[in-house]
Amino acid sequence: MRILVANPNTTEAVTAKLMAAGAAVADPRTVLVPMTAHRGVPYIATRADAVIGGAVALEMLAEAHTTVDAAIIAAFGDPGLGGARELFDIPVVGMAEAAMLSACMLGRSFAIVTFSGGLVPWYNECLDWNGLRGRCAGIFALQGAFRDIADVQSEKEGALVELAAKVVIDHAADVVILAGAPLSGLAQTIRDRVPVPLVDGIQAAVKQAEALVALKPAKATTGTFRRPAAKICTGIPDALKARFERTDG
Repeated sequence: MRILVANPNTTEAVTAKLMAAGAAVADPRTVLVPMTAHRGVPYIATRADAVIGGAVALEMLAEAHTTVDAAIIAAFGDPGLGGARELFDIPVVGMAEAAMLSACMLGRSFAIVTFSGGLVPWYNECLDWNGLRGRCAGIFALQGAFRDIADVQSEKEGALVELAAKVVIDHAADVVILAGAPLSGLAQTIRDRVPVPLVDGIQAAVKQAEALVALKPAKATTGTFRRPAAKICTGIPDALKARFERTDG
């Protein structure tokens, strides 16, 4: 099967981390197809960033959806996920959603640990969108600046381990999610230094996407995720315009 890994920010180095972490757990028969946003922000950290990222994610899926069996919106917080599920016929998995659902299979409560306090408000809204507030022990972030988004996981590794371990003790978290695409792959590196299971967002998303493809779900023709009725659009890329206007066959 072919799974699109759509990174809706513009940092190629983050896409490389996503691909390496995803490939480490993918079935040997799975082909991961990388795609990096050609416009937008270097990394998504705020609600405003997420609005831009969501629009870009829809453009990316419109361009590639006929060539893949499933897609991953590869930014923690899942910008554009609901809209993507309306518009496209293939399974679309959000990285945050996959991480949280996987964490629920490993323990009663999970904590989300990330590298920047600026991400917390957006992640809180993502938590509520998924209806998992009651399973979450909290969202915890490092404070202070970092040098480079591409190297933040190596720069902050020790501090992230310390924070994760503290959260487990202080908040009785059964599972810890390492949140943010720039942290992709870190869970496997530090798994023996935190006393509960760690969940990596892209790795959870790859396995969830593989499962959904194998299940062969039908596209909804009724309900809230049915494809919307045709609507004329202006000023958007041709592939996405055709999807909205239902001129793509």
